[in-house]
Amino acid sequence: MDILSPSLQKLIQKLTILPGVGPKSAQRMAIYLLQKKKLASLELAEQLQYCLENIHACAQCRNFAEAELCQLCQDPKRDSSIWCIVESIADLISIEQTGVFQGRYFVLMGHLSPIERIGPEELGIPLLLQHCQNHPIKEIILATNATIEGQVTANYLTEQIPKGIKVTRLASGVPIGAELEYLNDNTLFQAISQRTEMDNCSQS
Repeated sequence: MDILSPSLQKLIQKLTILPGVGPKSAQRMAIYLLQKKKLASLELAEQLQYCLENIHACAQCRNFAEAELCQLCQDPKRDSSIWCIVESIADLISIEQTGVFQGRYFVLMGHLSPIERIGPEELGIPLLLQHCQNHPIKEIILATNATIEGQVTANYLTEQIPKGIKVTRLASGVPIGAELEYLNDNTLFQAISQRTEMDNCSQS
């Protein structure tokens, strides 16, 4: 005989979609919310529903936004001649928290992966290349993760970005195999400050 009601079991199962949350943690969360935080749980559900209905991809950088453009793209103080390409919004937040970068971003929402059928279209690369044509961009920082997939994505972008735009890669402060969202601020600060230029001169 099941100890928990079907609805509670379903809630626990749904909570396991969160990163790092297993069945035991999900069970503790569900019981805590129902037993001690009923009002807060309703507010949480309402806010989640609101975000799902009103937050979408920024038309320019693919960051989360409630208007056509996100708050970063609307900020006139940011340097629109330097763009930083990241794999995820978590990576964008990590770099932004260092305070060292004051340019624009573009969020790929992933990396190239033929096995998972993730190609340039899925990553919005055509939109990025369109921005390269329509904006006076002087430098693009490739801040993809220091993984094999991240490096492959960076190499592909280096080949595609129009000649004349300086292409740089995060410096060796980022260890091989690391993901940006898990790095501390000092490591990211050094990586951005000491970024290296990528060679895209072989393009025709």
